[in-house]
Amino acid sequence: MRFVHTADWQLGMTRHFLDADAQPRYTSARIDALHRIAGVAREHEAEFVVVCGDVLESNAVGPRVLSRALEALKAFEVPVYLLPGNHDPLDAGSLLASDAVRGTPNVHVLDTAGPVPVRDGVEVVAAPWRSKHPTHDLVAAALGGLEADGTLRIVVGHGAVDELSPDRDDPARIAVAPLEDAVADGRIHYVALGDRHSTTQVGRTGALWYSGTQEVTDRLETDPGNVLVVEVGGTCPPKVEPVHVGRWAFPHLRAELDSAEDVEALRNRLEALPAKDRTVVTLSLTGTLSVRQKAVLDDLLAVQADLLAGVQHWERHSDLVVRADADELADLGIGGFADAAVEELSALAQGDGPEAGTARDALSLLFRLAGGAAR
Repeated sequence: MRFVHTADWQLGMTRHFLDADAQPRYTSARIDALHRIAGVAREHEAEFVVVCGDVLESNAVGPRVLSRALEALKAFEVPVYLLPGNHDPLDAGSLLASDAVRGTPNVHVLDTAGPVPVRDGVEVVAAPWRSKHPTHDLVAAALGGLEADGTLRIVVGHGAVDELSPDRDDPARIAVAPLEDAVADGRIHYVALGDRHSTTQVGRTGALWYSGTQEVTDRLETDPGNVLVVEVGGTCPPKVEPVHVGRWAFPHLRAELDSAEDVEALRNRLEALPAKDRTVVTLSLTGTLSVRQKAVLDDLLAVQADLLAGVQHWERHSDLVVRADADELADLGIGGFADAAVEELSALAQGDGPEAGTARDALSLLFRLAGGAAR
């Protein structure tokens, strides 16, 4: 028996680092990925699809997002089981409980904890969220009373497992050991999880997985943009195949810049990035540059910011110092009051406080405006 495991669609998600031009493209990309997931299900002859929580970014997404999502769901030719998660729980404002969602062909909302028949001999065991703050392990509760009777069971859950969560006081943490015992006993055969956005295997049985999100959401994710094609049968370990469906990328580029050649090397790396309109770059820059070299860098980043979907600076991992050289500044030949300002900024730039950083940035800007970067 083969099915597709996906999660954390979070349709309607916004990212603070995307501008008014990039955000609509990103919103559309998360929905467009559903068509590719439907294609994966079709190509691999999957019997059904499970979406393990956080189908929507929240229960307050706009009607346009919901309408487009439901239209995309019509592309699926097999049953799609939607699990409410912490972003879209089955509370009083639940959109997954609406008639519009329930009336979409092939869509089934997992609104009741416990086993749900898929066909003879196959069940989905659901652990839906009814609030944003559960008081117990929802997955463990959903397994109550199950016996090893030959039924193939796919557990569908959402949340952090105890082996990965740093919060030991979280009552909703999913306990891994009892799930692995249930796999070993033949009561369940695969645990499909959502909440972690990177594709991740959990435990030792090979039967517990996070699929990850269909489109990257953060620079810290290590393997996002996948769905899992899972094949389960008998007592054999499940066969799990990641299939990449994402189109966006959030690369993190580190560079030590101590010369004009280093700046040119960074230029080459940025220019080589594919699909710039779907790429958000995070930069961690260290080193020491002259004012002229910093001005060249600023020109480079300004051009790339217009091409890329976003450029961020990870301040905590950056330490770029600008060296204010008197001879270099004198070459500008500005004169008058501006010359006096250059002298004052140059003096401030030699310090270590916040004023020094502001002064170095001001010198770089002045250098660019005066045409020094092009000399």
